[in-house]
Amino acid sequence: MNILIGNAILEGAQSLRKAGVAEARRESGSLLAHAIGRDRTFVITHGDESLEREAADTFRGLIKRRARGEPLQYITGRQEFFKLDFEVTPDVLIPRPETELIVETALDLLQEDPEPRIADIGTGSGCVVISLLHELRDARAVATDISAAAIRVARRNAERHGVAHRLTLIESDCFSALEHGSQFSLIVSNPPYVSAGELEKLPREVRNYEPRRAFASGPDGLSVIRQLLREAPPFLGSGGYFVFEIGFGQSAMIDQLIDRDIWELLGMRKDLQGFPRVVILKKT
Repeated sequence: MNILIGNAILEGAQSLRKAGVAEARRESGSLLAHAIGRDRTFVITHGDESLEREAADTFRGLIKRRARGEPLQYITGRQEFFKLDFEVTPDVLIPRPETELIVETALDLLQEDPEPRIADIGTGSGCVVISLLHELRDARAVATDISAAAIRVARRNAERHGVAHRLTLIESDCFSALEHGSQFSLIVSNPPYVSAGELEKLPREVRNYEPRRAFASGPDGLSVIRQLLREAPPFLGSGGYFVFEIGFGQSAMIDQLIDRDIWELLGMRKDLQGFPRVVILKKT
């Protein structure tokens, strides 16, 4: 027996709601759109049309995956970030809206630089550096990630958005594989910053599905940030910028880690909840 699109969305939403999924109806609609290869507008405006049995079975399978905790973005393989659509897989962290602050900050800092050179350390899906290259048509960039699989995802995203010819992707633990003497106008990073004690408190979608080394960083969550602060200076000339994301409650600890003989702290930009999220440093 066929089921109407509108009824299928309701059925899926009920299952997701029982599983504790927030915004169950919206996610059900997104999964149905994915199952039939249409957009959400189509499923919303065609609620009285019937689903083919095969499509209904596919949809119910997707609902089961989401109800078990698998992130919507890994099921659909897509996430929007800074006006662009990015491929995401379980090999990369899912881009978050707050990380767009890195891009906004970098664009502000590079307004007067006609041909900026950018480094993105720990690029993951490539969302930050690709967004910057998309906005800055005369910029060139290098992006690193410790994961070869993540580099492959970033490369596909760079090709998708037409910036691959201006982006060099390198498998590297932070700066280790960068050419000695490389100089950049700006270094950006969304590093791992979750402490060991916070891991079990994370939502199941993050804890059980996203790549742990992309978000976990030692006992206090600052291991990788310490490494970046040590290794970044040789890759910036005087006046170069280092912009990176931090976690909730870390701003005071970060302030103590900054060597004032090397860096000038220009500020920490707050996210929509009013928490310091992005650190802005200038090399002295």
